[in-house]
Amino acid sequence: MIASLLLKSRYTISNPSLERGLFQKTARRRNFMAGWIFLGVVVLLFAFVVSLYNRLVMLRNRVKNAFAQIDVQLTRRHDLIPNLVETVKGYIKHERETLEAVIQARNVAVTGLKAAVADPANAQAMQQLGGAENALTGALARLMVVAEAYPELKANQNMMQLTEELSSTENRVAFSRQAYNDSVMDYNNACETFPSGIIANTFRFTPATMLEIEDVAKRAVPKVSFS
Repeated sequence: MIASLLLKSRYTISNPSLERGLFQKTARRRNFMAGWIFLGVVVLLFAFVVSLYNRLVMLRNRVKNAFAQIDVQLTRRHDLIPNLVETVKGYIKHERETLEAVIQARNVAVTGLKAAVADPANAQAMQQLGGAENALTGALARLMVVAEAYPELKANQNMMQLTEELSSTENRVAFSRQAYNDSVMDYNNACETFPSGIIANTFRFTPATMLEIEDVAKRAVPKVSFS
């Protein structure tokens, strides 16, 4: 009896068909597990890429929103200037060139703002906007210097109000510009650093351009003394 069981056991272990079946079953199990591991890696990689992509989109939208705030403040500044010119020209009729310079600089700045709003990613448009705003500030500064020589103009209530509104708007522009440039820096850093830079290049995220306008302390509209 014992001899028969030993013989049967030896036959079972040495059966090539059984060994081959066990090997194939083990191989299938390993392949199945490897497939799941590979799928898990692919899913994780995909999720990582999507995360980087979404972050770039978020930063780019933040830049657009920050520039929209600049648009609001610069538009307010541009809208105040015609009223200022109308108030001033009744007193300084002999300063026609100064008034025309302000009007021309204002029109150039309005055109530059429209171009930048249409395509905030356009570096040339952003540079032209900065130059136009600086030129407008210079023209306004010269106008305010001229106004100092006209006591009646300095005492005009509308002139005082417009000057104060311009000064307040200048501060808002400076604040909005700083917020915009900070957003641009965060976005550009994400576009240029690894690994998000790879995603940026793949999906053509172009770097944004900072708005270079003189510091508010240097370019603020000079306050006229009305006392």
